[in-house]
Amino acid sequence: MTQQLRERRPPPLRIIDVDERVGCFEERLSEIMGKRAIVFPFGEDGLKTYSSPSRRTATMLYLGIDQHAKQLTISLRDEAGDIRLRRQVSTQPERCAEFFTKLNEKAAEEGGYIAIVEVCGFNDWLLAILPQYGCVQTVLIQPTKKLKVKTDRRDAHSLSELLWTNRDRLREGLPIAGARQVVLPTKHYAECQRITLLRKDAGRMRTKATNRIKHILRRHNLQWQMPTKTFPSVKAIAWLKTLVLPPVQRQEMDWHLEELERWTKRMTDLEVIIIGRCQGDAMVDRIRTIPGCAHYSALSLVCRVGDPHRFPKGKSLAHYWGLTPGVNDSGEGTGRRGRITKAGSTMARWVLAQITLHCLRHDPVMKAWYKPIKNRRGSKIARVAVMRKLAVIIRNMMVHEQTYQECRDAMLNRRKRQLATNKSAA
Repeated sequence: MTQQLRERRPPPLRIIDVDERVGCFEERLSEIMGKRAIVFPFGEDGLKTYSSPSRRTATMLYLGIDQHAKQLTISLRDEAGDIRLRRQVSTQPERCAEFFTKLNEKAAEEGGYIAIVEVCGFNDWLLAILPQYGCVQTVLIQPTKKLKVKTDRRDAHSLSELLWTNRDRLREGLPIAGARQVVLPTKHYAECQRITLLRKDAGRMRTKATNRIKHILRRHNLQWQMPTKTFPSVKAIAWLKTLVLPPVQRQEMDWHLEELERWTKRMTDLEVIIIGRCQGDAMVDRIRTIPGCAHYSALSLVCRVGDPHRFPKGKSLAHYWGLTPGVNDSGEGTGRRGRITKAGSTMARWVLAQITLHCLRHDPVMKAWYKPIKNRRGSKIARVAVMRKLAVIIRNMMVHEQTYQECRDAMLNRRKRQLATNKSAA
């Protein structure tokens, strides 16, 4: 029986010259990779191994940082994806300097390190010191949705894992997949963003002081005795300083008048700084051709766009500022569109909302486009539609170096041609 089984076995495989057979494959592989492939000799399994020099020879460490006010939670991975270090570091300058100095010495032996941080309101100092301690690249991303099980160690672990899984994309200069990456502004634009935000806060605090003063007058029914209809005004403030009130209300009125004067002065000082920064800026001058858009609004939008050429289409800027509707499409659903995503800059949307009110008042062409939407869907939805159109126009103005009227007319004419083409095709 054993002899019969031996006779039925297939003959041994014939040894051939494998190098001749795989020669054309190596050439094709080199063309695909764009570089010459490294061919290693046969291993024990009789197979050849191919690799790309740009992906296999480079080694790097991947640092995930979960930043808080008093500590940094660290997760460090090597090229193989294994955890090298997991700890917390105090944000005291001496402790941070000590940790990053040791990390720089260790990473120098590995080829450097890349760091990833979630954006927050106090990233500035950390983003500034990372390049000083040998960080090759810093990736800043928007935080993801809050999980049910959330700790600082888990967050740092997931950040370093996200960085490690996208290591090849980062080497090729591509954005991270699975996260909204933040493009860091230049130093000039970062300062402009801060100045315009301070201007917005000053206006809000001035309005709050004005409303509190009016509330005191309403409690005593004295608003009818104000010498001017509008407030604040010079005559009205002089009258309020001499107004007879109970002791507690008189002291409260004096405090609010001091706040009103302080915030008014701050707004004036910030306006001077903003106008000075707008001098000689061609982009700001073009944005100012929009009806109702002055130096403050124009600078606020320009510094929050950055390089306009990174937006391939006009709609891309509307997506970037969160002005496009969200979509809930799953399974057999029909893809119901919901409210706008609000995924971008809150300040940019607020400025656009203010410009929209002036634009509808002074631009008859945009108002004629706005009215049919208002009649169908209501004024709020129609104003958001105008904001979205303005975002498209602003991108085209910055890229094509045209005025508001030129970009607006070109966009509306293009839309009319599209509608005419669709009707004729139907």
